[in-house]
Amino acid sequence: MVHIRHSPQVGETLLAESTHRLPGGKGFNQAVAATRSGATTRFCGRVGDDGDGAYLRAALVEAGLDASHLTVDESELTGFAHVAILPGSGNSIIVSPGANSALSAAAAVEAVEAQETPAVVLVQLEIPSATAEAALAAGRRLGAVTILNAAPPAGVTDSMLSQVDILIVNETEADALGGVDRMLGTDDGPGSVIVTLGSEGSLWVTRDGMRVDVRSFSVDPVDTTGAGDAFCGAFAAAISSGLDIPAAMQRASAAGAIVATQLGAQTTELSPEAIDRLVATRT
Repeated sequence: MVHIRHSPQVGETLLAESTHRLPGGKGFNQAVAATRSGATTRFCGRVGDDGDGAYLRAALVEAGLDASHLTVDESELTGFAHVAILPGSGNSIIVSPGANSALSAAAAVEAVEAQETPAVVLVQLEIPSATAEAALAAGRRLGAVTILNAAPPAGVTDSMLSQVDILIVNETEADALGGVDRMLGTDDGPGSVIVTLGSEGSLWVTRDGMRVDVRSFSVDPVDTTGAGDAFCGAFAAAISSGLDIPAAMQRASAAGAIVATQLGAQTTELSPEAIDRLVATRT
């Protein structure tokens, strides 16, 4: 993660104002957020047989996750992301998937089925599309609520969406997938869609046309890199606890706001109690 004054132009070399090395990845961030929001979480992923892989495994265990389904690839490096933080807390991200690109469908299904009766299966797309779809399908078979964060959206297929109860996307991702109305207007589309809108909050749209807006919480952001991942993880935790979707969205928005006040995509400041306190400011 580097802080820069502006995005570099072609041929331009920039000196970063500061540099940080932090554990992350969408799946990692979301799993940690789910755990810190109160859920018992099992993580499935793949790392290289290298120092970064050992670093991530230790970070998972320290965060309280079940890392028994974090496998090691001896031929690929651990994936990494270059995050450029711009003034005003905006960011751009370049991801090199590394070993994540070798996470097999069989490994994902095994992780889901090991839970026996999972309440929620949350999937993102920094893994192969076939692996993501297999995990969602396994969750469906076991009666779990299936949630897909379609980020990045390039690997989304209609057959994948047919396995999704709740799709979470930001505005850019929604546009890349043809828009909410198109996705909900097909037989193979998701059950419903949540669009995260940054400082404008989030929007839930159902197949019968119902639309529910949830306002964001006003905070002074330091780094918004992990706010969307925190939203997804906390939302999954809230759904697993039995809350309805609008209530879960409110807790997810609070989690995203808490994470945005700290540097990096994860913070120990995130907890059920911290979410409770922020949500209580609305009532």
